[in-house]
This record gives sequence, structure tokens and C-alpha cells, in this order.
Amino acid sequence: MAVIALNIHGSRTDALSEARVLADWLADAGHELREVPSLFSEEGERLLASSAEHDQLVNGLDLMVSLGGDGSMLRSVNLVADAGVPVLGVNFGNMAYLAEIEADGLQSAVARCLNGSHTIEERMRVAAQVVRMDGSVEELGSALNEVVVENLESGRTVRLELTIDDDRFTTYNADGVIVASPTGSTAYSLSARGPIVAPTHEAIIVTSVSPHMLFDRSLVLSPHSRVQLLVRPDRQASVVLDGRQLAALEPGDQVVCTRSPHPGRFVAFGPRDFLGVLKDKFGLADPDSDD
Repeated sequence: MAVIALNIHGSRTDALSEARVLADWLADAGHELREVPSLFSEEGERLLASSAEHDQLVNGLDLMVSLGGDGSMLRSVNLVADAGVPVLGVNFGNMAYLAEIEADGLQSAVARCLNGSHTIEERMRVAAQVVRMDGSVEELGSALNEVVVENLESGRTVRLELTIDDDRFTTYNADGVIVASPTGSTAYSLSARGPIVAPTHEAIIVTSVSPHMLFDRSLVLSPHSRVQLLVRPDRQASVVLDGRQLAALEPGDQVVCTRSPHPGRFVAFGPRDFLGVLKDKFGLADPDSDD
């Protein structure tokens, strides 16, 4: 029998309803079910109380099912990726870049996972740590989409010195700097005019946000690059992983980003049509159509 966790978007009544039906079906078949506790409040603070609670969730877990939108998928993947657990994304949201199936295919998709009729698509994540001015180090974890170092005070820029593999590149005067994975290239980085990169590619993408300088181009770097962002005087900053503000930064502190050793593992039922998804989400008409 399998051990399956459900991460349900609590404010979507359709997701809750479908989750109950799925839970009854799995329980009747003798599978063990675990429900993901709320990970974050509306303010973004951590609500997962302890590592023991996390270990209890992922220990022996075979599959995570995410019922919601892309935000639910981000939380699901980042919660279980370090343990190597695959995630099945079920779309109960809007954009749904990350979901594999629509809601009406939920039960049959889980059945296919249980009988092995699926593949696993691995996607690179970005790991981040804060190195304080006094030399102390804080591990922040990994992000599926992006790590953002941004201004702490609205309406003010922040100065961030970018170093790549111990080679100083430039100092940005900007609202912030995004360090994204290929999956994250269609998220915040895209809105900052960053490049679109196929999600199964491996690279680190550096994009500035509203830079007050002539250089405003993104950098697509090797996945093995070590990216450092040093906060220059005299502004504070903050570091955000996949929408979660995790630390405040003082001048002299730096954020170090590298490739995470633990990729996100996505359940797939065939080749993912990345370009087709882009065309659909951006309303790109087929040139051979009559539209």
C-alpha cells in the first residue's frame, strides 16, 4: 500500500470537495493518507511548527498530491523535494504553469501513479544562504522559482553588488535582483523582462528589477555558478524565497545562491508541451489559423 499526502488549497471549495472524494477512495483501497498542515499564514510566516512535524509528514511518503494553483505547487514541491518525493499537480487555479492535470482527471491520475504508469520530470531549484557581516551563516532552504533580494522600504532602491564565482560583476541600483531557476523564468523574472527558459533546462538566471542604471539585461549562467549579492550601504534589504520573506538584511550582509542538490520531482504522463502551454497562457494565435 502507498503513503500519499494531500496539500489542499483551503479557500477553494472545489479542491476541498474533490479531496474528500479522493481521500475516501484511497482509504477504501487501504492506502495511508496524510494531510499537509497549513504551511504559511496570509502574512507569510512559518506555521510548520518543527522539523519533527515535517519529518513525520515525509517519512515513508510515496506521493504528494497538490490541489490548487501554482502557489500550492510551489509549497508542495519545496516541502518534499529534499526527501525526493514526487508531486502530482492538479489544477484548481488560474495560470497553472506547474500542474500536470485538470481537476476532472484527479482520481484516474492518482490511479496511474499507483500502478506506475507515469514518469518523473526533475526540475532544478535554487538554494540560498545568508552570510552575515560577522561571518555567521543562515541556511534559508531552496526555491523552485526564485530567490529575490529586494528593497525593504517601499519606494526606495537598494544597492546590491553582484559577484559570480568570486569575480565581481557589477553593483545594481534597483528595486531588487531576482535569482531564478528555469522553472521560475516564467514567474517574477518574466514580469521583470527576464528570458523564458525551458523548465527542464538547468541554469541560474539573474534579472534586476527596475534598475536605475544603463545595464538592464538578464544573465543566464551555468547551473554550477555561485551567485553572491552583497548589500551595500546605506539601505536595508530583505530576501524572499518563492514569495516567502525569510530574512532582513543589513549593509554588509550577503545572499549566496547555488544550485540545490535536491531538484523538484514532478509527476508526468507524457512529454510536457512547454511551448504549447506558453502559447495558451499568452494567447499566441497559431499563424495557420483563421483568427
